[in-house]
Amino acid sequence: MAIHLTPTELAREAGLERRAVIHKCLELGVPIFNGRIDKTLFLTSLSSLQQTSVGAQPQPARA
Repeated sequence: MAIHLTPTELAREAGLERRAVIHKCLELGVPIFNGRIDKTLFLTSLSSLQQTSVGAQPQPARA
């Protein structure tokens, strides 16, 4: 089982588009080294981002 994947391979496994994978890598600070991305680091970072965005729902304004 490969750990370092190309953006195309990682997109296929993550259910995203290739461009979205590259964009998320830049957004999350996940390095792309020699055209390969660490699958575990990417998926963990993506999961963390999704958990943070779910937990950061806006609170109703108080009067």
